[in-house]
Amino acid sequence: MKPEKIVKERFSVIGKLGSTEDGAGFIQRLWQEANAHFGEIEPLVKRDENGVPVGFWGAMSDCGLHFEPWKNNFTEGLYLAGAEVRDDAEPPEGWTKWTVPGFVFLRVRCDEPDIFPKMLRYMEEHNLKLAGAVHDFNDPAENGQGYMYFPIEKL
Repeated sequence: MKPEKIVKERFSVIGKLGSTEDGAGFIQRLWQEANAHFGEIEPLVKRDENGVPVGFWGAMSDCGLHFEPWKNNFTEGLYLAGAEVRDDAEPPEGWTKWTVPGFVFLRVRCDEPDIFPKMLRYMEEHNLKLAGAVHDFNDPAENGQGYMYFPIEKL
């Protein structure tokens, strides 16, 4: 596990919204729904110079939508399964748009088990605190490689 410090300015995501109150497996169900209806938002998706989508986000927030970490030992919160879009994009009916604030993040590849608790321990050992909610990210330019983004400083 090699965390990388990166700066990401605010960005927008359109996706399918759910909550931990929706029960076990809700994140998988959101991704299934988002993937099944991706064509509805495909024209809004932000793309790189090669026409590849810049990324797919499992954006997270506290239930008050302040982009704070999930509450009660990370068991209560909101999850938006979707794609990064242009900031001026309007979500189609049945979709939700979030504009996530900019942060300095510790980005870590999801290529081993238990990345989340390992990163929390790493942050504690290095006297770092979460400055917001952690996000999941899949990078299409890297064949869908998964990452987690741990915010350590709000921009």
